[in-house]
Amino acid sequence: MKRFFSEILSIVISIVIALGIFWVTKTYFFYQIEVDGDSMYPTMQDGERYILNVQGDIDRFDIVVFPAPDGSNAQYVKRVIGVPGDEIEYRDNQLYVNGQAVEEEYLNALEAANPGQKVTPDFTLDEITGEHTVPEGEYFVLGDNRPVSKDGRYFGFIDEETIDGTTNLRIWPFSKFGRIQSEN
Repeated sequence: MKRFFSEILSIVISIVIALGIFWVTKTYFFYQIEVDGDSMYPTMQDGERYILNVQGDIDRFDIVVFPAPDGSNAQYVKRVIGVPGDEIEYRDNQLYVNGQAVEEEYLNALEAANPGQKVTPDFTLDEITGEHTVPEGEYFVLGDNRPVSKDGRYFGFIDEETIDGTTNLRIWPFSKFGRIQSEN
């Protein structure tokens, strides 16, 4: 009987340790996310799964995950376009960061599929947020599928503290396993 309780205790301890390791890993390192919707198409597609890195710095053009600003339980996946101190402007399908034209290669497929059309309507940060530059501790994000994305053009900046992490490693479907482009 003593051996039986010893075996049960051993199993319980193993399960508690495994759950502890899982919790620490998910909270402090990484976990899996699933894309829901078309706002990041063609870079990311509905139903694909990615590893979210909860550590590290956030740079311009990183893909980030954060709670939907509308208070729903949804998670948004968007691309960082403006970091603190950046002045952002779109004019004639061209991104300007701090007055310099910046290429967005991840938009090439969308622009090719819509020749002669504005994929991203013209705007400045002033027009959208009333701010001339991205404030400290905030980020400006856009979806790659600009015609359908509900992004910073609608809800303004996102607070650095609300960002769950960055992602660029696709794990499903397995046939597309690997890194996706996140920087220019």
